[in-house]
Amino acid sequence: MISSFSTALSGLEADSGAINVIGNDLANLNTTGYKASEIEFSALMSQELGVAGNGNQVGIGVSPVTAFSNYTQGTLETTGGATDAAIQGNGFFVVQGPNNQTDYTRDGSFQINSSGELVTAAGDAVQGWSATAGGVVNTNGAIGGISVPLGATVPANATTSMSLAVNLNSTDTGGTFSAPIQVFDSLGQSHTLTATYTNTGTNTWSYALTIPTADLTAGGSTTVASGTLTFDANGNLTSPAASADPQVVQISGLADGASDLSINWNLYNPTTGSSNITQLAESSGLGSSTQNGFAAGQISNVTLQNGGLLVANYTNGQTVTVGQLAVASIANPDTLTAVGNNYLQASTATSTPAIGTANSGARGQIVAGSIETSTVDIAQEFTNLLTFERSYQANSRVITVSDQLLQDTVGLIQG
Repeated sequence: MISSFSTALSGLEADSGAINVIGNDLANLNTTGYKASEIEFSALMSQELGVAGNGNQVGIGVSPVTAFSNYTQGTLETTGGATDAAIQGNGFFVVQGPNNQTDYTRDGSFQINSSGELVTAAGDAVQGWSATAGGVVNTNGAIGGISVPLGATVPANATTSMSLAVNLNSTDTGGTFSAPIQVFDSLGQSHTLTATYTNTGTNTWSYALTIPTADLTAGGSTTVASGTLTFDANGNLTSPAASADPQVVQISGLADGASDLSINWNLYNPTTGSSNITQLAESSGLGSSTQNGFAAGQISNVTLQNGGLLVANYTNGQTVTVGQLAVASIANPDTLTAVGNNYLQASTATSTPAIGTANSGARGQIVAGSIETSTVDIAQEFTNLLTFERSYQANSRVITVSDQLLQDTVGLIQG
């Protein structure tokens, strides 16, 4: 009879522990990347009542509950945050914790701090690989913190290549058409060049490329290129021939003191070989213009891309890769130990993490602009809560009955 007290008490302790686990799950219902717990009960070893055979074994209760995180995939919620990230599939983000220890997390609520470091919501450095000045990332090296060069300037790049996709109206006898294109010099100053096409006969046009007088020192020539274009009966450019392309445009004596410009004007597409200029029976017009120069620029914002690339966007329209996030694959994640701040640490039972880039080596994909929600199912948690509450009541009833029986037995002895 005495054993019934300890048996029921073990049930009370187990149910109480299970309710504590459920309480923790419900408290983390909205915690980013949180994984709901699985609860396990196990019977204590049995004692035999002096006679061999399983039928004479009496259990002596239940062990304290064990709980472990179930690493199922949580729902990805789009936030639109520039540096938010979630892992779709296996793996963890790697973090340098408060005491320089290596921690792991599924919480990708990242931000750039005042020092330009990519950090977690708790302010700890997210680990990965920083890019070189040219935007090259070496993922074969050791991981470390990722820094963004806040305040850095991308120097100007002078234009060396340009093209104009133009149609000239074949029915516009004696007509003219002008198309502008903006280019940049070595100081990042923009200059608007104007290509003027004039019909001089059947399937024949002259062209002149000019620059404003104000952009040149005194006495400079405003016409920087000129020539003749001829077309076949299908409106395709035949002269200059593709073999003679590109046309080299030389611009010297810039008023701002920049270096002279030498620009390849591509009348043909360098990749396909097709002409950028046509002569068809429709209105003359500019389809598109391209050039490879740009002004100097500063970082305007930093964004994470799918796959974990961290990219700096500059005011001049340029983008430069500044880093790559690391992902750790852990074969037995249920052995990780929670240490707060949504961080996990490896225990002695944890297998060695395999660190690499997303979507490689069994590691999941990084989805930018999203976070992973908690896997806690509130309906299931409440169902379990009611079950453990009933179990607790049943075990308390056993104690009450055992106590009454003990009192009755004592009464018999006294009687």
